[in-house]
Amino acid sequence: MEQLLQGLRAAGEETRMRLLVLCGHAELTVSELLQILGQSQPRVSRHLKLLCEAGLIDRFQEGSWVYYRLASKSENSLLARYLVDLTKESDPVVARDLERLDAIKQARSDAATAYFKINASRWHEIRSLHADEEEVEKYLLETVRAHEAKTGRQIVDFLDIGTGTGRMLEVFGPEVEYAVGVDTSREMLAYARTAIEEKGLRNCQVRLGDMYTLPMANQSQDAVIIHQVLHYADRPTVAIDEARRVLRAGGILIIVDFAQHEITALNEEHAHKQLGFELKQVEKWCESAGFSNLSTHVLKGDPLTVNIWIAEANGSKKISRS
Repeated sequence: MEQLLQGLRAAGEETRMRLLVLCGHAELTVSELLQILGQSQPRVSRHLKLLCEAGLIDRFQEGSWVYYRLASKSENSLLARYLVDLTKESDPVVARDLERLDAIKQARSDAATAYFKINASRWHEIRSLHADEEEVEKYLLETVRAHEAKTGRQIVDFLDIGTGTGRMLEVFGPEVEYAVGVDTSREMLAYARTAIEEKGLRNCQVRLGDMYTLPMANQSQDAVIIHQVLHYADRPTVAIDEARRVLRAGGILIIVDFAQHEITALNEEHAHKQLGFELKQVEKWCESAGFSNLSTHVLKGDPLTVNIWIAEANGSKKISRS
């Protein structure tokens, strides 16, 4: 009761309601919120602090930037969403705020598009070498749905390690309750953030983090995907161990990567650390990390073949990191 009352008190002020609505439409920095509201930094920061304390919005750091978004898992997250949905977007003040928000989103989109144009040739070059991505994505969706049907457990928390452009969030966002993508590149996070916002995927978010030290609690995820990322790892076994740490017992790990190959240009020109992987090699790593019920799928390509490994987190793995 007290938490609910605190939430209602925190929301019961015009500027804080405006902040709540804005954070319900996008992840925003303090500077972006200042541009929209036209108020002083100390005042806006004070309002944000009260909303965070009431569990209505979440605060998270991305390098030197701090982002705010509507709370997703606090005691008052449902209240926050309900209040945002109740607010009429035709209200003159809200409509003006959202118009300014659209301008900020457009600037983000322009920057993301410019970044993609600079790097697109590199990605297209690699895509042309391997199996069709639509075929890969179709198989991944079928795999996750089959896992849910077999276990009778819905995937609530989904983690995409090395999210890149956020494509896996776009694919799985509509299938799960919450989805988070982590990446070490702020430029890629900016691109992914724009992509999921344009798709209206309010249940998806991105975070700064790397595959060796994920910003997630022990046993907090139902599904983890490492999609075309493991070949960038100089310590792939550590990345798999870390994926096991954050998975709940019975959770599913999906690894998508290249079969072993001899295209050394991918090391020299695209920073790949591994020239693909043998099926048995990754299977052994998964077993050592505490996975069972391993299965594999091969999608032939010329010259690159795509391998998919699926494994379940068993209940016997000792979790050593807090």
